[in-house]
Amino acid sequence: MRTIPVVQRPSKVRAEEFAAAPYPGRSFADFLGGLPDILVARDFRKVVAAIADAHRDGRAVIAMLGGHIVKTGLAPVLLDLMRRGIISHLGMNGSAAIHDYEMARFGATSEDVAAGLRDGSFGMAEETGRELNEAFIRGQESGWGMGEAVGRALSTHPALAHPELSILLGAHRLGVPATVHAALGAEIIHQHPAASGAAIGDTSHRDFRRLAHSIIRLHDGGVVLNLGSAVIMPEVFLKALTVARNLGEGRPTHFTTCDLDMSRHYRPRMNVVQRPVLAGGQGFEITGHHEIMVPLLAWAVVEELAARG
Repeated sequence: MRTIPVVQRPSKVRAEEFAAAPYPGRSFADFLGGLPDILVARDFRKVVAAIADAHRDGRAVIAMLGGHIVKTGLAPVLLDLMRRGIISHLGMNGSAAIHDYEMARFGATSEDVAAGLRDGSFGMAEETGRELNEAFIRGQESGWGMGEAVGRALSTHPALAHPELSILLGAHRLGVPATVHAALGAEIIHQHPAASGAAIGDTSHRDFRRLAHSIIRLHDGGVVLNLGSAVIMPEVFLKALTVARNLGEGRPTHFTTCDLDMSRHYRPRMNVVQRPVLAGGQGFEITGHHEIMVPLLAWAVVEELAARG
């Protein structure tokens, strides 16, 4: 048996990486600085720094949303990041757009699926289905994308309960590209008598092209955040990235990706965290509840930018 002095043994954890305990009067910056410089806390800091760097350098910061992000009350946080010019493109699946529309229009969303499924009333809200499908049809006729069509419809609607809570309306007013990526048959508004498959397909496909265009600006320092979409947005992102690289001679490369969700899934891991950065860049998985982690990330980014002056 051979032994070695402990100073010759590589150690993965050092004392200076430990967390700091709370004390009276601590600021949010103190809290962030007091996180341990270990594992996911270290990854979290890297993602925050990457977003701040991208904002400073004029690179894209693309946020992709699942419906649960809207349902957990995070619209004000995302709207603030858009107002600050931090989020440069916002993409979402169809369910996120529906919840966003209902919050703006009625001030409430998210029905009891099990109860409505028993009698066939699930997803059959008249106003939601009719008004959104009418917006898509107008969008097809006018050459708009689905996100733009919904934003425009909200901007002219005379009876909105909470317009200040709509991500799509806010993006429209701020001039931030907002795209909606539908999955035919997967969303309640496709059940509605007013649904037009042609309009849904046309406006959503136009948004796919717009996302591919925004992805070009990821090159050499951009950031992609996948917030709570387990299937649709990771699949759409991978194809849009392929289009961008096909037209850009292999670019964009050397950007940062982060999947932030309540649990880890195969598609986000492969299509967001791993495959897109094989040609250069870094990918992270941060697991936690959206209603805690997304505000934490947003506050940390704003704090980081303020510290940099």
